[in-house]
Amino acid sequence: MSTQGRLNKVTTSSIREMKKSGEKIAMLTAYDYATALILDRAGVDIILIGDTLGMVVLGYESTLPVTMEDMLHHTKAVSRATQKAMVVADMPFMSYQSSAEEALRNAGRFLKEAGAHAVKLEGGRDVAATVQKITAAGIPVMAHLGLTPQSIHQLGGYKVQGKDEAVANRIIEDAKVLEEAGAFSLVLECVPTALASKVTEAISIPTIGIGAGVGCDGQVLVINDMLGMFDRFVPRFVKKYGDVGTAIKEAVGSYIDEVRSGQFPGPEHSY
Repeated sequence: MSTQGRLNKVTTSSIREMKKSGEKIAMLTAYDYATALILDRAGVDIILIGDTLGMVVLGYESTLPVTMEDMLHHTKAVSRATQKAMVVADMPFMSYQSSAEEALRNAGRFLKEAGAHAVKLEGGRDVAATVQKITAAGIPVMAHLGLTPQSIHQLGGYKVQGKDEAVANRIIEDAKVLEEAGAFSLVLECVPTALASKVTEAISIPTIGIGAGVGCDGQVLVINDMLGMFDRFVPRFVKKYGDVGTAIKEAVGSYIDEVRSGQFPGPEHSY
């Protein structure tokens, strides 16, 4: 069944069933009510309020300055618009790293205050205990391996991860550890296609790729990238499905011209 024909709310169970049946999972980011409304009506399976909002919405150079309050604010807006898609909120930098107890409190806020259905956090075996604590409280966790933007300084930049055998093996083992800890799905970012396929086969939970090839159980893109609304940095893995940025610029240009010439507002726009 196509996502546009989906009648029921997408849940962790239905996401797992999609992997079992071989139906690909479509995930996109959204940060506001209007965009989330469009994505939900289009039939997207998962809407992620990514901490990428720091770059594409708030204008920061990275995701690191994003706060819990930023994320809660935007998650509330997306949740109000969403009827069928699963809503997943990114846990921002330092909202879960200091202790499992603080991570649980912050994760709970996303569900209790902002209406999210799950949270996403970055890291491998180092965050397994945190994932276990959060899921034990009934909060679904989406894990994230490969290029983890919150660790960008440690990784030495935005680079493909898992090219060498040692790192690749660690990613596979981390994926198994995260599944064991209770994660219901796993994002794989900027890893070689062959490695992503191996991870996908090695675990029973769905994998969602971004720059990880076609072998994953699903795909995710940043909405601003795929619609051509953010050109400061466009990764290789982005496919532009529209050029909304140019369309907006042209529309605004026409508006300015008509205002200055007195063409707008015309009689049909006046009382």
